[in-house]
Formats: sequence, C-alpha cells, structure tokens
Amino acid sequence: MSPSQQKLYLLDYGAGNVRSLLNAVEKLGYTIKHIDTASDFDKADKIIFPGVGAFGYAMKALREKGFVEPLKKFIASGRPLMGICVGMQVLFDGSDESPTEPGLGVFQGQARLFDSKTKTVPHMGWNAAQKVFVDQNPTANAPDVSNDRRYYFVHSYAVPYSSKDRQNEFAYTATRYGDETIISSIWQNNVFATQFHPEKSGAAGLAALKSFIEHDLVRPQVPSKIVAPENIRQELTKRVIACLDVRANDQGDLVVTKGDQYDVRESAEKGGDVRNLGKPVELAKRYFDEGADEIAFLNITSFRNMPFKDTPMLEVLRQASRSIFVPLTIGGGVRDIVDPDGEHKWPAVQVAGEYFRSGADKVSIGSDAVYAAERYWQREADGVKPLLDGTTAIEQIAERYGKQAVVISVDPRRVYVDVDGKANGHNVIKTAFPGPNGEEYCWYQCTVKGGREGRDIDVIQLVTACEAMGAGEILLNCMDKDGTNSGYDIELISSVKAAVSIPVIASSGAGKVEHFSEVIDKTNVDAVLAAGIFHRCEVPISAVKSHMSQQDIPTRL
Repeated sequence: MSPSQQKLYLLDYGAGNVRSLLNAVEKLGYTIKHIDTASDFDKADKIIFPGVGAFGYAMKALREKGFVEPLKKFIASGRPLMGICVGMQVLFDGSDESPTEPGLGVFQGQARLFDSKTKTVPHMGWNAAQKVFVDQNPTANAPDVSNDRRYYFVHSYAVPYSSKDRQNEFAYTATRYGDETIISSIWQNNVFATQFHPEKSGAAGLAALKSFIEHDLVRPQVPSKIVAPENIRQELTKRVIACLDVRANDQGDLVVTKGDQYDVRESAEKGGDVRNLGKPVELAKRYFDEGADEIAFLNITSFRNMPFKDTPMLEVLRQASRSIFVPLTIGGGVRDIVDPDGEHKWPAVQVAGEYFRSGADKVSIGSDAVYAAERYWQREADGVKPLLDGTTAIEQIAERYGKQAVVISVDPRRVYVDVDGKANGHNVIKTAFPGPNGEEYCWYQCTVKGGREGRDIDVIQLVTACEAMGAGEILLNCMDKDGTNSGYDIELISSVKAAVSIPVIASSGAGKVEHFSEVIDKTNVDAVLAAGIFHRCEVPISAVKSHMSQQDIPTRL
C-alpha cells in the first residue's frame, strides 16, 4: 500500500500539544485522523502515539478511554506503531514517576528519574541519538535517525541503557546526558518509538517522522552486539532562544515590540505609538529558518476585554506551529481568568491546556509565580504542613502536563545594601559593581505586573519555591540589564544557577556574540535568550551560533 493510501491515525489521550505533530504530518504531505473510540484501532494501518506529561496520567487516560487492550491488540497485529516521549515510556513495564501504575509491558524496562545532583533535570535541549548496534546490516526501511543530527529532548524520566541485558532486541539509539546513558529510541518488529520529539526537532525530526510514514520499518534481524553505554558520546548543546514580546498597538494590531527598560513606546517626537519590530508569526518563522533552538512569545497585553477563547495569542500559536518545528513557549496571562461576561471561568490549568492545544510546548508564568512563592514561604513561617497543597497553577499544570511544561519568568532588580549575609531576610551577594553610594552588597528583588511593582521576596526565594512546586525551567530576566546591550548579569545568573537543579535560561543584556559565550563559560547556564538585537538584525542568530561553536561550546548548527 502506498503511503498516500494508508490510513494514518493519531492516538491522543489529551496530553497537550499534538497540534505540532499534526502540522508536521501535514508538512510532509500526508493527512492523519484521530482515534476517538476503541473501534478506530481496527481502521488504522499505522498509528502515531505522542505523549506529554506524567506517566501515570497517560496510563490512567488510556484506561478511562478503553484504549489499553485495543492498543495492545494493534501492536500484536503487526501493524506499525510510532511512540513519542511518554508514548514510548508507557510501552515499558513502568516508571518511577508513577510506581503504582503499570505500563503496557511490551518491552522490559523501567523509566527512572535522572540524578539531579549531577546535572539539571529535566533533560531539556538538543542532543544526539547514537545508533547502538554494531553488526546489523543497514536497510533502506530503517528509521531515519542519524548519529550526526541533533534532536529535541524534554523529560525527567528515561529508561536506562545497558548493553548487558536483552536491550539488544529492541534498543535502536542511545543518548548520553551527563553521567547517565538512556535509550533514546527503540525499534522491534513493527514498533518504532523515540524519547525525543521529532515534531520539535526541525528537519532532523521531520526526516524520522517521514521514514515511519513512508516505510514499514520492520527490523530484519537482531544484532548480537551493541555499543557499551560508556561509548555513547555526550552531545547536549546549549540552546539559543529568540524571544518575541507581543502586544496590541493603538490600532489593535498585534506587533512584536521591544522596550528600553520595559518602556515599549516610541518617543513623543516619533508619535508615541507602540514600537513595532514586526509581525509575530512572520518574525518567528524567520528565526526558525535562521536556526533558533526555541522561540518564546511573551504576551504583554492583557486582552481582558474579550473572552479567553478569542485571545489573539491562541491564533498566533496556531499559525506559528504550522511552519515552525522547534519548541514554542507562551507567556503572559497564564492564571485564573474570568471572561468579561463574569460567568465563564478559566482555571490556570485550563488556560495552559488551550495554549498547548494551540501549539505551545511550554507556558511561562510570571506574576502569579511570585504570589505563589510568597504563599509558600508564608506557610512555612506559619508552620503549615504540607507546604504544597496542589492549589497553585504551577503544581496543577506540572501534574497534568509534566514539569517540563512549566517555565517561571522572573523579573528581578538590584537592591543595594551595606550588609553581608541577609538583609531583612533576603539573600545578599557581594557585588563587583558597587551601588550609587558605594554599597558592596545587593539582593535581587522580584517584581510583578511587568516590573512595575516590587515585592518583598528575593530571586533565590522565588526560584527555590517554584522548583519545589514543580516548575521545570527558569527564564531569568534582569531589569537592570534589559535593553542595555552591556552583557548578561553574571552575578545574578550564577547565584540562581547554583540555587536550583532545573534548567536556567539567561536573558536581558546581550549586545554582541561574546556576551553569549561569556555567560555560558562563567555560569554554565543551560540556554541563552535575546530579543531586540535579533529583531533589529544587529546580531544574527547564525553569528551567535558560529561564535559559540568557535569557542567549543556545544551548538546545534
């Protein structure tokens, strides 16, 4: 049967962003239908099974929909199945993430939590997937996964790779992350599955997806020898992220803007309108084409005068995900929302769900994260146990969609003091940049409402509380550095990087390519982000990546 004639189906249990996968299949020239009922399994020639979030949530959803036995029957029939991320993990016996939830047991193995004492967790970014077989003859019908390409990973749990057990029957590629080696794809008989996200891995991922759609991928033989874990190379790259601040101008059109110290309007001499640096989708597509590893949309307009379903940012995501196949983050407005009619209420977890279904991979939480952290520390001060009660947006979104889906956007500013140690209970550092009165110490005050209001909580208190609540990443801005082109705040980034075990993105202050390598070398930050210098074409993304590569910084070129 030709690929155009086969019936390709998507198994979606409500995990989150499947729109990008649908768009990727469409980009390759094919159509795909949804499995809505158990009877749809019998109609399918091939199934793609993506998964996002918690292992237990995935298995529970499959059981509630009556999909477990039909899925096992489909696999046993010999028809091709492709699993993605959690869609791969549930094919194994189980996961430490949900010890009481058994997996499908198609393959022997258990997903384990990464060791956060030796590296940041989640494993987030572009890494290699190295083929592990030694003596298997290549075949034209093999999955198109190459040792030389990089693929996008985002997960906290994975099946460990070992060459000493029965994994040679199904292991296809392995990936090194720090001191651990994991199975990054499996291939046995009619089943091909990846821990990485092909729909978020650019051209490399589309090639892997295309090979599944266009070939039967039946493994011809089992290798008798596979590569030892210690021989799998460490290839995780540092991510370069393009950030787009999006808001409505005075005419009601959405534009990408960038301010000077958070002021996004032109001077009165230039008319005083919102600074317009381009249209969101067009600019994002340009950055994808230029090699951005991720793209972040930060919504800085409230849109409180319209129902949430009509929020323009939902359509921005839908349009962007049609042609952009790297991770998309959306920030701004991820909180409990009440529509203007006062009747329809949207809990933050539902707001996040709409963003995911529209094409986002992560949501960024700003002001509400500060308020949640304040409540967290107040509970500790009051002796209230447990500190976590499951009521915050961070906890609820992380529980359903996984911690990797929750980014905390921090807008701190320096407060100079004369004392070492603690200042009014805040974490103080000695700074190489004295204050206006010669102060040698400072702490970083968190702000809300776009930097307009300071709060009595410091950046270390915020990020540690948010990590405890389940956040998976920190987007670390700096009000003092924003728009200055003077380089990142190394002192701020170093202190936050040392305080958490989750990935940290450096933001604010980049003005030349050397600033990107400097912050990576001095802080080991996981990703670097810029906005204005990319929008104004002052520093191309390609120049940043070329410079990083020349400095021996692992980079996806």
